[in-house]
Amino acid sequence: MSIITATIQTGAYISVVKLAVFVIAFFLWIPLIKWINSDAEKVHTNVARWTIAIFVAGLAGSVIWLVIPLFIIGFLMYLVAVAAMGIIYVMHRNSLVSEFQRVLTVEHIKGLFVNEKKQVEKITKGLVFITANKNTVPMPQSKTPEFFGFKTSQEFFNDAIWRRASDAVLLPSAQQYDIHLVIDGVAEKQPPRDREEIEFFLRYLKNLADLDVEEKRKPQVGRFIVQKDGIPHEWELTTAGTTAGEQIRLKLFAEYNLMQLPGIGLLPDQLEQFQTLRSGPKGVFIVSGPKKNGVTSSLYALLRNNDPFMNNINVLEKKPAGELPNITQVVYSMSDTGTTTYARKFQTMLRTGPEIIGVEHGEEKDVAKLACLAAKDNKMVYVTLDSSSVVETMGKWLNLVGDRKLAIDTLIGISNQRLVRKLCDKCREPYEPNRDMLRKFNIPAEKIKVFYRPGQAYTKHGKPILCENCQGTGFHGREAIFEYIILTDETKKLLKQAKSMADIANIFRHARMLYMQEQAIRKVATGLISINEVIRALSGSQDAKKKKTTEAME
Repeated sequence: MSIITATIQTGAYISVVKLAVFVIAFFLWIPLIKWINSDAEKVHTNVARWTIAIFVAGLAGSVIWLVIPLFIIGFLMYLVAVAAMGIIYVMHRNSLVSEFQRVLTVEHIKGLFVNEKKQVEKITKGLVFITANKNTVPMPQSKTPEFFGFKTSQEFFNDAIWRRASDAVLLPSAQQYDIHLVIDGVAEKQPPRDREEIEFFLRYLKNLADLDVEEKRKPQVGRFIVQKDGIPHEWELTTAGTTAGEQIRLKLFAEYNLMQLPGIGLLPDQLEQFQTLRSGPKGVFIVSGPKKNGVTSSLYALLRNNDPFMNNINVLEKKPAGELPNITQVVYSMSDTGTTTYARKFQTMLRTGPEIIGVEHGEEKDVAKLACLAAKDNKMVYVTLDSSSVVETMGKWLNLVGDRKLAIDTLIGISNQRLVRKLCDKCREPYEPNRDMLRKFNIPAEKIKVFYRPGQAYTKHGKPILCENCQGTGFHGREAIFEYIILTDETKKLLKQAKSMADIANIFRHARMLYMQEQAIRKVATGLISINEVIRALSGSQDAKKKKTTEAME
């Protein structure tokens, strides 16, 4: 009996260590069940099915663990059962959510070891977002849809502002968005972005611009401000639904209210001529040029060339490009189309007695005739037209007015313009121009030592250096080239007898008007622009003939 008792006392049926491991594994399984239960509800998947699945997996693993004699084998079987079901669930839920909501990914695991505060500070890049209602937007809570859109907005606008982009176009395709930035008037393609990323980006922008987030088909337009290092940049957001998704357009508003004649690119003799318009005889002055070539800027500058406190200045527009302090801006909006016409709106404005008038888009016959009648009544009228040259503008104006005598008698001058990119003054490089070509364009060859073209700086090891002033484009800002004529009594007399466009061209040439190409070469001679840029702006293509001309100039 004593031997049996001694044997029982020295035996061991339960290992405390093994029991502890079993209990810990069991209690770690319970939080996993709770997490899957709550997470399944958040991601809108079958809560009961996944909760039961992980419960059964853990229960089955526990039974197997207890039944198998070898503890370590049972433990591994338990882990495999629970982990396998957990991984299956994670793969399923990750397929249902956005990238930033996925768990156990490389980015998610990295984020667990990163200081979230420092990460957020890195993302902000010094940008502050201000809504259409002028409210500063606080930073969204991390790991939310708003934060994901905020992060993309920070990256996008920091890059766009650094590159000096004036417009951005985001076009949807099946899996991504193609992005184009307009820099100094030229569209440059950027690396595409993931479609899901841009959708969160757009949602964030719509909230900033006070637009309907859920509306994805009808066009919407709104504004917001991005403040970079204390400097506000106002953007206009335009969205429109397409079969591929929402198309996004962003336009940076220029400070048109600060536009003055000396700042639009006039050469000294041109500036002198344009400034005399405010004190010379009253009449119609036509500001023309192809679309997106700064015609509105020139119109605003000409209006601001007059003292708004000494004169009653009105301007009729369809879509104001900016605000003009102390100048009455009359807008012909969509709501007017059902009740009145552009000409009647102009007539109503004339009844208020303005002394100086601006008319945007004077392409209608009734508007053109009213402008002439207002000029005949001793008013100064500036009209914009879409045209490619002064000669073409003259012919177009005669057709619009319909009365040749009235059109010519009230006309005091015409300008036509193109916008070209200015050379970066930090990295441009000089070269000797072709002297014969200078003489051909009536430029004193002995006075022009060098022309300039875009340059590229290199280190002593031959590696290119990125110019921080132009971001490597070779250009910084834009400059206008003007072709213009101020009509004299003699020129008007000859115009009344002209029978064709060729006659008009000969009359203007006889009046010593320089054509656009000649004015462009004068601007090239100042070192502000390159001959290649002139060819690009005036033609838009580079065929063999143009290349031959470039080679002759160089």
